[in-house]
Amino acid sequence: MRDAVIVEAVRTPVGRRKGGLAEVHPVDLSATVLNAILDRAGVEAGLVDDVVWGCVGQVGEQAGNIARNAVLAANWPESVPGTTIERQCGSSQQALHFAAAGVISGQYDIAVAGGVESMTRIPMGSARRVGLGDANSDAIKKRYDGIEFNQIRGAESLATKYELSRTWLDEYALRSHQRAVRALDEGRFTGEIFPVAVPDGTKLESDEGIRRTSTLEKLGQLDPIFPEDGRITAGNASQISDGAAALLVMSGERSRQLGLTPIARVHTATVVGDDPVTMLAGPIPATARVLDRAGLTLDDIGAFEVNEAFASVVGAWLRATGASEDRVNPLGGAIALGHPLGGSGARLATTLVHHMRAEGIRYGLQTMCEGGGMANATIFENLADR
Repeated sequence: MRDAVIVEAVRTPVGRRKGGLAEVHPVDLSATVLNAILDRAGVEAGLVDDVVWGCVGQVGEQAGNIARNAVLAANWPESVPGTTIERQCGSSQQALHFAAAGVISGQYDIAVAGGVESMTRIPMGSARRVGLGDANSDAIKKRYDGIEFNQIRGAESLATKYELSRTWLDEYALRSHQRAVRALDEGRFTGEIFPVAVPDGTKLESDEGIRRTSTLEKLGQLDPIFPEDGRITAGNASQISDGAAALLVMSGERSRQLGLTPIARVHTATVVGDDPVTMLAGPIPATARVLDRAGLTLDDIGAFEVNEAFASVVGAWLRATGASEDRVNPLGGAIALGHPLGGSGARLATTLVHHMRAEGIRYGLQTMCEGGGMANATIFENLADR
């Protein structure tokens, strides 16, 4: 039976909005990680059967099939195709699922999965602002009694349902920064990050969103986004960011032919739909489904990456699953590192598989909430010594 293994995973540093990556075109940012991943693996670009790329804001500089444009910008052979997909925040995690499925089915021998988002250059929600009508048709409005789908409302509803106080949310956000600071100081991100050359001649080498001086007192001074008595603030939500990440996926047989040592294999992958009004609770059923399909339990998983779109998403997931927080986002998450929408799924996967290899963890699980009430979940298996 064919399998899908990851032989290399690389990401850019995550840049703050209007920060170090603001002047880098998202096509060129994508091309940077495409070339980095092949250079590190020692694989010729002409061997790649397809590039499957996630991107949410597919307008302007990110329009026109950014996957194909990135292949051309990377100066890869014109024979290498690319396709761009959009599953909201989980776009590049879904790209990995599609790439792995293509490899397992025999349609590909080698594929690159990943994604990008330049939220500085293409602001969040840009595709809805082009004046071509409402994405929610009358049928959708009728089905949900005219309720507007809103991620802040969803995050607040999770905090209410799972009794997550403002203090808990801020404490969790602070721990995200503290874990990221520790990981940075210990050099834990060095193997996964490829520095990006920027137009002024310098290089961005590390994530810009990590705050060493954050305190619970400072976080407590931030106003709620809404309503006035709400619990969700800019401090306990993910950061608006720029970044890209990529994973090199191939069959185990092909990796052996090329003399490559895989980092991990894609053990099990799934996606679920959930309530689009609450919107952000999908990682809970997605986790249950992927564990069931894998024949594993929560205790079998040595590390989890649960995207920190909001602290309440992780808090709800923790309380619903009963997982131990010390295994969740051990190197910090999107609250500290940032959330470049279409690139975040690949960023989480890159961080997770490198962490699994470094710590000798056999199984890791990744899950992300997505707009419209969906969630992807992936289980990776460390292949070292197996």
